[in-house]
Amino acid sequence: MAEHWSGAGTPDDPWVLTTPPRTSTYTMHRDDSVEPAMLVCTVGSTRLTYLARAIDDLHAMLLEHGDWMPLGSADEQKEPAVGSVEAWARSPRNPVGGWYGQKKGMRGRFGMYLPPLLEALGLVELEHNARNNRVRAAGPTS
Repeated sequence: MAEHWSGAGTPDDPWVLTTPPRTSTYTMHRDDSVEPAMLVCTVGSTRLTYLARAIDDLHAMLLEHGDWMPLGSADEQKEPAVGSVEAWARSPRNPVGGWYGQKKGMRGRFGMYLPPLLEALGLVELEHNARNNRVRAAGPTS
């Protein structure tokens, strides 16, 4: 499990996480009061929302992938790197048929903000380099 996080993931006690390079802190919590359930990510004064099912879907995809995958984090207006977590999170071939990010104009950065949450939950291994970080499913063979 990650050592760079805290919180229970509720609105009153959000997860406090750091970006993969550990240069910025942000919070995230699960909002089950809406349908579908959302992950609410707060970065400074910016609030992003992602489908909560992204936790299970990303983990399942990484298990199937079976190896390290680049994060490829990019703003919504920029093309993500091919074969990256960010590209998968926007692909019409993912389980939701497109964007996991829900706030138009700010649907990107999935590769920056979701992998640290999965690391905190013990689901993935995540690199913490200054740039070009990768992620893979955690497990006995990783």
